[in-house]
Amino acid sequence: MSAEGTTTTDGSPVPAAPVPERATGTGRKRPSLAARIATRTGGGALRVFLVLAALFWLMPTVGLLLSSLRSPGDIAESGWWEVLTAPAQLTTENYSRLLENEAITDSLGSTLMITVPSTVLVVVIGALAGYAFAWMDFPGRDWWFMVVVGLLVVPVQVALVPVSELFGAVGIFETTLGVVLFHVAFGLPFAIFLLRNFFAEIPRELLEAARLDGAGEVRLFTRVVMPLGGPAIASLGIFQFLWVWNDMLVALIFADSESAPITVTLQQQVRQFGNNIDVLAPGAFVSMIIPLAVFFAFQRQFVSGVMAGAVK
Repeated sequence: MSAEGTTTTDGSPVPAAPVPERATGTGRKRPSLAARIATRTGGGALRVFLVLAALFWLMPTVGLLLSSLRSPGDIAESGWWEVLTAPAQLTTENYSRLLENEAITDSLGSTLMITVPSTVLVVVIGALAGYAFAWMDFPGRDWWFMVVVGLLVVPVQVALVPVSELFGAVGIFETTLGVVLFHVAFGLPFAIFLLRNFFAEIPRELLEAARLDGAGEVRLFTRVVMPLGGPAIASLGIFQFLWVWNDMLVALIFADSESAPITVTLQQQVRQFGNNIDVLAPGAFVSMIIPLAVFFAFQRQFVSGVMAGAVK
């Protein structure tokens, strides 16, 4: 008997059970308004928006590139977008002048001398310490790791004055070595934290099998842990390289005129020769394009490290 034909004791019909408002014929809930909007705009409209956002984000970079390829007279007369209608303005004379500027060329060499050792030392020491914190037992391991995590929140500005006094006492203030040591010291907490968490996800059975085959700690680290940690190490190397290359505060304090990197040199060029845009524009573009080239060279490893961290 159906619900409609059922009556109560007094003869009145029993009301039918209310149908849920958002229930469909298949028993599934009806998607919300936000979900329907996201579904309908998830195709062409969203892609167009993302493309426009990317073009808007790249506009300053394109403007800097085109400005570096224009003569000083053209730069003074009109904006960089005039090149789109007058491509004859493009020239490479600015880059020729850049190569003749000893201050810029020397600063590029100084930047490499600061960035490369700072990146290599942070990666190597961070990997060794990360492996020790992840798979080696020693007294106070957890407490020492808590100290490392606590150092992540220490701002660079707090250490500028005491470290300057320390470097002055040992005779490495205003030297390339002092800048490198400062970057290594402040890069290690993040490196140890990142690599320790990544190495801890390696299956224990894999390491125990290698130990049963006679592998010591050094061989285990170089032949098993390092290859498996390649994506995380590549991500750390990219981060550290970008941080050191784009730094100006530390170099402005701890480096002298002979060891100043490209960021400090460009800042001094702006202060001393405010009108030499024909040198500043190509110098700024070269300073920007080198870290971008490093990023794109290791892009696959970087994405693999980020995805591995997300899955784990």
